[in-house]
Amino acid sequence: MALIERHADAVAGSRYVVLKNAYARQSRTIHPTRTPDRSDDPADGSQRRTLESITGMLERIGCGYLVLNGEKKVIEWNAAARATIERQGEAADTANALAAGLKRLVANVPVHFLPGSLSWVVIKSLGDRPVVINEMGVVAPQGTCIVALLDRENRSAANPDTLQRMFGLTGAETHLALRLAQGDAPLDIARSWRLSRTTIRSQLASLFAKTETKRQAELVALLGRISVLP
Repeated sequence: MALIERHADAVAGSRYVVLKNAYARQSRTIHPTRTPDRSDDPADGSQRRTLESITGMLERIGCGYLVLNGEKKVIEWNAAARATIERQGEAADTANALAAGLKRLVANVPVHFLPGSLSWVVIKSLGDRPVVINEMGVVAPQGTCIVALLDRENRSAANPDTLQRMFGLTGAETHLALRLAQGDAPLDIARSWRLSRTTIRSQLASLFAKTETKRQAELVALLGRISVLP
């Protein structure tokens, strides 16, 4: 009789564990209208921090991003993603509109947004087929994936304070660096600031010396890499 009672207790305990796990999975379901819940599971917490690190980096470089759940529904996005979708002539005011815009953007490109992956959608210009590059690996929690929207016509800018701290730039040199990173020519900058060509060339020479670059293209490439820093 004691053996039968212990067996019954074990069965009841197993049912309790199954029900408890089912309830835990339901309580962690991602809802489109709010930030996904954090789980007490350390692995889930680590994945969530990784997700936030990646989306934060994408935000700093001015890159749009969409976070999709396992059903390919958009649950998180940033302003740059909305602006990028809108530049393609799509509505982007809701999660459903963003998902529809993304679907039409990659309609002619063979792509699968797999759980845990980071997919780069590189947009060359309006109307052109984008190039999709996939990075595999568990980077997002609970079967989500990240879609980064990289618009080649959108130029990101480095943090001015970071530039000054890294290279000891003056305020004028920092502003010049940011204008160059946006694609402006030195002579056009001189005219818009009502400065002489000699002054701009002197500031540019100082920029080259402090950043240890020799050409404007090399300086701009360096500024692009630095744009990922906070």
